[in-house]
Amino acid sequence: MASRDYGQYGGVTQALELIGERWALLIIRDLLVGPRRYGELAAGLQRIPSNILATRLKELQAAGVIRRAPRSRVILYELTPYGRELEPVVLALGAWGFKALGDPREEQVITPDAMTIDLRAAFRAPVAAALPATSYAARVGAAELLIRVDGSSLDVRRGDGPADLAFAAGPDIRRLISGELAPERAIQSGVVEVLRGPDALLDRFADTFHLAA
Repeated sequence: MASRDYGQYGGVTQALELIGERWALLIIRDLLVGPRRYGELAAGLQRIPSNILATRLKELQAAGVIRRAPRSRVILYELTPYGRELEPVVLALGAWGFKALGDPREEQVITPDAMTIDLRAAFRAPVAAALPATSYAARVGAAELLIRVDGSSLDVRRGDGPADLAFAAGPDIRRLISGELAPERAIQSGVVEVLRGPDALLDRFADTFHLAA
């Protein structure tokens, strides 16, 4: 269990005592993308001290939020069903925090798991359901993602591959997702560089992924 104790009785207090320690929610965020080895978690959270990562994993296991899952002689960490109930909470926090995003500090990076969760938070399933199935190969900073939208279904995976539209962008892609920049203007200003596919598909991307700032 985490050492945090607020001395109060209630649901929010209990939740904070279970997952309110520093780094805990980011570990959960990355595990919402998929099971991870210890080294993968450490690589995705570059600034977490190894002793803190080990401690948080033990605390989250004790709370029933995550579990160790042996797979082919490799130990993976994954969310329990109880832990997966945090998905709408994490997505809502991501959408809320998006409204306060400014320019990144020099030391801040975009990780594939962070970008995946941001896309899931911005995904508008009802809009996507009315659009043709589309795949996007997105390079955002150092993160490479293959995004497949089929009706109201969204699948985001690491890596590159065949796609209807391939594009590269930096942190300013938030200006496209927020609606601050129209797709055409995003291309003209260099915020988004279309690598393959018709420019017009960026309009579909902007319709599918939208978080108002």
